[in-house]
Amino acid sequence: MGAMTSSVAAKFAFFPPDPPSYRLMVEKGTRKLRMTEVVDKENVDVLRLKTKRGTEIVAMYVKHQAAKLTLLYSHGNAADIGQMYDLFYEISIILQVNLMGYDYSGYGRSTGKASEENTYADIEAVYECLRETYGAKEEDIVLYGQSVGSGPTLELASQSHMSRLRAVILHSPILSGLRVMYPVKRTYWFDIYKNIDKIPLVRCPVLVIHGTEDEVVDCSHGKQLWELSKEKYEPLWIDGGNHCDLELYPEYIKHLKSFILAIEKRFDDMMRSAVLRNINSGDYAVRTGHGGEAPGLGDDEGNNELSCIKGMLPVCTYDPGYRSQTDVKPVPLSMANGGTIKERGNTSGVLIQPF
Repeated sequence: MGAMTSSVAAKFAFFPPDPPSYRLMVEKGTRKLRMTEVVDKENVDVLRLKTKRGTEIVAMYVKHQAAKLTLLYSHGNAADIGQMYDLFYEISIILQVNLMGYDYSGYGRSTGKASEENTYADIEAVYECLRETYGAKEEDIVLYGQSVGSGPTLELASQSHMSRLRAVILHSPILSGLRVMYPVKRTYWFDIYKNIDKIPLVRCPVLVIHGTEDEVVDCSHGKQLWELSKEKYEPLWIDGGNHCDLELYPEYIKHLKSFILAIEKRFDDMMRSAVLRNINSGDYAVRTGHGGEAPGLGDDEGNNELSCIKGMLPVCTYDPGYRSQTDVKPVPLSMANGGTIKERGNTSGVLIQPF
């Protein structure tokens, strides 16, 4: 019974396009990997990634010059990244984010066979690529899971070491594979993608988007996952939306934009609060960069000469335009060379740093 039901659930889960919607070619001269059957666009890298389960998956990375965040997008069960190519590119432009999409094992030109465990290894390989190849920090990554893609998304997001993840977006998500087919009230060992049990372990903001007329995965799946989320963001229930058409509704991209702006502002506000809170805890020195634009510091006239203040200053390294943050640690007064701020108009991109 268990093996049979698991097989049925797995059969429901995976419908890779056959044949795949794209092919791969190596560009002469540059030796760059390219996707055929799509309109080639700027700032797109095509990659082959090895997984710990021995398969080789295909991924695409869309770079946006003004991006603060990176979306790791796990697509639905009946698409490949050739079909998602234009949408990925448009999302990157409209939301001003980097975006990494990938094909599961057995999808597109990825090797191997689609399975629950393989998709977990697939998303892990993509996440490590973002960290190691593109230098993305955990706190600047947003996991996006569509339909079955909610499975690998929540598997990764629920891991204990993922405590600094920026956010999770669930698009027409499933409670579990078995629950899509049968209204079971408990989780069975042979079920797949047990999202219902993993969502309470996610420690970052969660946005859920679902169509009210979804004929594949009932909207109740999204609503229950939202209810079980620890850190809820205002959900989007698209009136009349089905399973595969939510991107066509104007409120879809509008709500996504609002969410991205909200989590960016939330992080900025947290950094400002950390600075202001720690300033009152002891004698420390501060140095700001161009115009004193570090969160909560400096004056309205752009004066970045500040003498020693009471408090502990987090050392925050920013890229130009205040894009990202790294570690936080105190800068003791003894390091302040008498407490005088030495540099004016620093344009190196470092707004606060030890000295």
